[in-house]
Amino acid sequence: MREALPPGLDFNSVNCWHKANRWVYDLTLTPALLNYVEDLLGPHFFLWGAQFFCKFPNDGTVVPWHQDAQYWPLSPRKAVSVWIAIFDTNLSNAAMQVVPGSHHHGAVTHRSVNNESYVLKEEINPDSIHLDEVVTFELKAGEMSLHDDGLIHGSGPNTSDRVRAGLALRFSPSDVVCDMSVWPTFEAYPVRGKKGLKNNPIGKIPTKNGIPTKMFPHSSEFI
Repeated sequence: MREALPPGLDFNSVNCWHKANRWVYDLTLTPALLNYVEDLLGPHFFLWGAQFFCKFPNDGTVVPWHQDAQYWPLSPRKAVSVWIAIFDTNLSNAAMQVVPGSHHHGAVTHRSVNNESYVLKEEINPDSIHLDEVVTFELKAGEMSLHDDGLIHGSGPNTSDRVRAGLALRFSPSDVVCDMSVWPTFEAYPVRGKKGLKNNPIGKIPTKNGIPTKMFPHSSEFI
């Protein structure tokens, strides 16, 4: 996938691969994957995000402690992220770390941060994180983890000589509505159930293995 991008375009700076690429879209429909999502969200839910994340060997970038829901104009705050490991991932090559049970405590205050090594511009104060409670999601290639949009998580720098990469897929139940004034290109892709089909614009299914070249494209760009 990375090799298909135009020269100079950062692999981490594009998203919504499910709108551009039929192979990625079909992957999101894997029954076993959707079964796990259904266990968490119920029988009626839609896909709305697909993004590759990559940290190359000795990559110093950091994903600060955060909750995903902080960045998404969705109401109510209900989303599950599926993270599929492309390579073996452990602490040395920047595996995701989480604070177990933190999704039960509601929205946590984030603060603005100006750090060139951070991939996000807002963080939860790291002094509030009890490191003895943190769990590292170590995965083999092809394995996946699932987490709630309220789970506090992050990842440190890749200090190894191995690539850390994964595909993150985002799903929400059918009662979730996006604020289109904030995210005008938001589109839902119903994957299970039939309720709530009119709550959000429905995206067009890609027919080719295209590539997104920016953040938050609209599906009409790939038809």
